[in-house]
Amino acid sequence: MEKSFENVSNNDLFDLANLFKVFSDSTRIRILFSLFDYEKNVNTISKELNLSQSAISHQLRYLKDSNLVKSQRDGQAMIYALSDRHVKFIIKLGLEHLYEDR
Repeated sequence: MEKSFENVSNNDLFDLANLFKVFSDSTRIRILFSLFDYEKNVNTISKELNLSQSAISHQLRYLKDSNLVKSQRDGQAMIYALSDRHVKFIIKLGLEHLYEDR
């Protein structure tokens, strides 16, 4: 069922603006892109992006609070994944937009 966007409230637009703010940080985008195909722990993401575990953990917390990333415990490690297919879609759509006139 397709949602009608005729009567979008100001609160919804405010929430949408906040969602797009999450995408304004290149480290967060790199983390999301890293999780496109596989769930990973902080250590793996840290090595992949050549950033400290502390920096990755901080951004993952922000992404999780924004419902873009989910986590589950695997022993002592937390495993992170994209929350749903929409996260990947938003990034792919943004990239398509960038590449459109190139």
